[in-house]
Amino acid sequence: MRIPGSLVLGVLFFMTYAAFASEEDDLAEMQKQLNSEVMSQPFLAEQPEKVDAYIKESMKKDLKPEVYKGSHWQRGYTCRDMLRYNWTEYRNCRYYRSYYGRYYPY
Repeated sequence: MRIPGSLVLGVLFFMTYAAFASEEDDLAEMQKQLNSEVMSQPFLAEQPEKVDAYIKESMKKDLKPEVYKGSHWQRGYTCRDMLRYNWTEYRNCRYYRSYYGRYYPY
């Protein structure tokens, strides 16, 4: 018995469509999970006005910035990298750089 070619093509098309639809559902579910993970983390904006005001006030009082005592600073980091950990560390890093003209020593 011979199977008609149109039936074979129809079955192949259905199987391909079903696999594609399943992949779309998987991608949508992964995107949904990623979105919820991102939204569950705190958002720390740079707030340049507040940082600049802090730096200006601290320099006016001639306060020396503290040496970094945390565990996040790594070679090649900039102050912006500190923002992912803590807004205060970011602000203090910016003040240290403004005061000494360099980043924290590694």
